Order: sequence, then C-alpha cells, then structure tokens
Amino acid sequence: MSIDLESLYRDLHRHPELSFQETRTAGVIVRHLTELGLEVEEGVGRTGVVTVVHGAAPGDGPVVWLRADMDALPVEEHTGLDYASTARGVDPSGAEVPVMHACGHDMHVAALLGAVERLVATREEWSGTVVAVFQPAEEYGAGSRAMITDGVLERYPRPDIVLGQHVTPLPAGVVGVRPGTQMAASDGLSVVLHGRGGHGSRPQSTIDPVVMAAATVMRLQTIVSRETDPRDVAVVTVGSIHAGLKNNIIPAEAKLELSLRYPDDDARDRVLEKVERIVRAEAMASGAEQTPTISTDHTLPPTINDDEATARVTSAFERHFGEGSVVDPGMFTGSEDVSWFARDAGAPLVFWFWGGVDPLAYAEAAAAGTLERDIPTNHSPFYAPVLQPTLSRGVENLVVAAREFLA
Repeated sequence: MSIDLESLYRDLHRHPELSFQETRTAGVIVRHLTELGLEVEEGVGRTGVVTVVHGAAPGDGPVVWLRADMDALPVEEHTGLDYASTARGVDPSGAEVPVMHACGHDMHVAALLGAVERLVATREEWSGTVVAVFQPAEEYGAGSRAMITDGVLERYPRPDIVLGQHVTPLPAGVVGVRPGTQMAASDGLSVVLHGRGGHGSRPQSTIDPVVMAAATVMRLQTIVSRETDPRDVAVVTVGSIHAGLKNNIIPAEAKLELSLRYPDDDARDRVLEKVERIVRAEAMASGAEQTPTISTDHTLPPTINDDEATARVTSAFERHFGEGSVVDPGMFTGSEDVSWFARDAGAPLVFWFWGGVDPLAYAEAAAAGTLERDIPTNHSPFYAPVLQPTLSRGVENLVVAAREFLA
C-alpha cells in the first residue's frame, strides 16, 4: 500500500516539534519506512532516523545520501489552514512557546519519504545504495553534527554524493540551484552586557544595561551600512533582546542574541572583529565595570555546491522537467548544516531550492513589485507552501537527482 503523502504532510504540519524534540515525527517516519520493508535506526543524534535502500547490485554503484530535516520553529501560526498548528512546546530556556513548521521541514520529510518509496519500488532498475537521513535540529545548526558524533558516517555506507533540498518562495515547479556557494556561513552569538542594577527612580546610581544594549544594537547596524563594501555580502541581525522584569527596576544585565551571515571565512573574520569591537566599545562608553561576555552558540560553514555534480543535477532536472524549470537563485544569506555530512565524508554536495508558491500569485506579486509584502517567506507565521504541485515535485526532484548518480 502506497503512502498517502498529502495526508502525511498535513499530519506533520499539524503536529510540529522543536529541535531535538522530534519524537512523534520520528515515529511517523519509522512507521512508514518499516511498512516499506526497510530496516530503520532511530535515535541517531538523539532524534534522527536513518534507513538504507539497496539497488539491484548494491556493490556496483555509488552511495547516494538523501537528507531531509525535521524540526519546527517557536512561531505561532497564522496561515488560516484547516490543518494549521496549535501546538505548544518548551524551548531550551524552559519557556512554553507556540510551535509551527514555518520553514517547510514537514514538506522536506514528506518528500523524502515519497522518494524512498519510489526508489524501493524501482530498485531493480538501478544499482548502488541510497542512505536516507532524516535529520533533527537544523534550526539549531546542531543536528547534522549530532548525527556525525553519534557515528552515522561509521555505521552506514559513506556517501559518494550528498543531496538535499529546501522548499522556498519560488513559483511551484521551479528549481533554484547554482554551483559554488549556495548559502552563507553563519554564527549565532550571545552577548551579555553587564551593568549595575538599581531603583528606576535613581538611574544616576546605576549603569543601565538597557541603554547600553540600545546603543549597541544601533551601532552594530553600521557594520553593514558603513563598514562593508556594498558589493560584498554581510548580515548582522539582532534577533533577541532580554533585560529587566519590572518598570521601576534597572536590571544588572541585558542579553542580545545575534545572527551573523557571510559568504566565506575572510568575511567572517572581518565581521566578528567588528562585532566584538563595537560591543566592548559601547560597554566602555557606558562606564561598564565588567567586560561584556560574548559566546558562540553555533557556527555553520557556507553551503558550497560541487561544480561538476551540480552540472549533472541541473542537466538531469532540465531533461526531466523541461527547459526553463531550473534557475540560478543567487546566493542565499540563510545558512544550513547539511554540508557537515559532505565535508566530514569528503564527498561532493548538491543542495537546491524548490518552489512552493502558487505560480499565478507569484507572477502577480512580481508584476506589482510586492513580492516581499505579498509572498510570505520561511520563518513567517503566514508561511505555508501550496500543497500541490510542491509535494509531488519535491519527491520527483529527489528521485531524478538520485537516479542521475545511481548506475
């Protein structure tokens, strides 16, 4: 009996789970893979799932890894879908938060399950080995590393090629892929600014970390606007500020959480130096008695597509889907942890984007110049790919790309 992928997708969308908490999602994956007659390992890298599909002659062909991420985000959904999430979860700080598949990882899981089913059904037509990797905690930038630390590269056939995909606000039916840097490198930083707390009526007796934080946030914006060549790529985002509990208490510290993006290591070094310089200088300007604490929460390398392998995948897509079905989307300033699998294995990587927006809605917004306003993007509470043809194309993408390498 074939997998009802549309019902599966709706179920996953309705029941999202935060990073390293994807136990229900893993259970759904395991059940369907087991029904296909496959041996499955769960709990890889805490909550990951891995299975292997052998072709007609496993030893005569390459090893192809297909990867999908599983985790959701602390976002309250406002899509209005009849299968919208109302789920709640507990984040690492212990706070209860809404949870939503606001980045499309539910679509990634459903597409990979559909691709595995197709490859199982046609295994007499190809030779080689497919390793399907359902990865947790991409949103933390930690899931692939957790699976590698858990020995996934030692327990399973090492890849000759790693393939992956991400749904994005392109028209449904379009694939975006390019050789070289496909996605930016990233660092997540936590900055604690130390002041001196006191009564809100006596600010002169304090060193106010709220004012210090406000000045720091504003000055950090000049890294891109005034210290980076306009022809270069850099992103400095302060995504979180936390300070204080009551309006008449000046707190003792303020915490900033930063997301930094850049195309290469040289740019990374430059941006990190500027961030540290500004944070320390603003603390000094505020009269802080303690140096700010700067810690790195995660580091992700750039997602770099292998030139030769990308050319093969692009040609396979164009032959299968037709001329004009593949576009160069440019370098995305988002970041991914998929490349750790390829880097640690010494294998080439091809990672592409596929469209999830109704083509007519996309064309109308593009003609009106309102794409940014009218087409929700990943991580938006309004983001939801159109179910079809997005899902069927996601399955087909993976099968076509994998079969390009399988003998």
